[in-house]
Amino acid sequence: MTQRLTMALPSKGRLREPSWALLEATGVEPLAPGERVLQSTCRNADIDLLFLRADDVPEYVQDGVVDCGITGLDLVQEHNFDVDVLLELGYGRCSLQAAVSLEDTATTLADLNGRRIATSHPNLTKRLLEAQGITASIVRISGSVEIAPRLGLADAIVDLVSTGSTLRTNGLRSLGVLFESQAVLVGRRGAEASESREVLTTLLGSVLRARSSRYLLMNVRTSELDAVLAVLPAAGSPTIVPLATEGLVAIHALVPASDVWSLLPKLQACGATAILTLPVERLLS
Repeated sequence: MTQRLTMALPSKGRLREPSWALLEATGVEPLAPGERVLQSTCRNADIDLLFLRADDVPEYVQDGVVDCGITGLDLVQEHNFDVDVLLELGYGRCSLQAAVSLEDTATTLADLNGRRIATSHPNLTKRLLEAQGITASIVRISGSVEIAPRLGLADAIVDLVSTGSTLRTNGLRSLGVLFESQAVLVGRRGAEASESREVLTTLLGSVLRARSSRYLLMNVRTSELDAVLAVLPAAGSPTIVPLATEGLVAIHALVPASDVWSLLPKLQACGATAILTLPVERLLS
């Protein structure tokens, strides 16, 4: 990299560890910060790291304090920060859902019209509801939103949901999803992208693509080659290598990781043998 890049990482919370692991997986070697240290560098790259609350990352990026950073998409949308989403990172997935108590008569989002809704995402909630023609009184709560209906503070809540277990524990049921969120890499909108930022974005993307792929190797008789190739995913082109044994070839192919479970039995049924699957570290398109 030709110039130093300043990157913000979440200092705590559910995005911290996967963000750190993703950065390391690119081949960058970040120096682990000491306790309460808010800045660090990387051993083998011109990257300065700043550790912030995920809530603060988009504002620092917007104001040009850092070149890019990792945060939640819901945090970007809540305050409508003037940043570009450079990359969706695929972890920290959750959804903003509306929920009511089990005893409530509401069955759809439309039933929330004219009611009081407690949330820690007041701006995003108001925009999303109004987009569906729903007008509600928004009660802003920064703590445990789930308790609001029980305390009489609101008729319903809008909160981030990962598994739904917290809703069930608090006697709530979901009326539907308003917004899907995940961790994202953001950069300042309108800023001229530096070579360093482009390289980092490319490397992070290569790790994410690799995580969703598997490298597949197998031996196949030439008489069964067409049947095996017909089973393999159409994307990309497999490599076919003749082996020392006459009439036998090796096939190397890159396949989606999600297909492996159903693909292996089909390949075996077509005559493929010595089937091997390997993880992929990085995949540049």
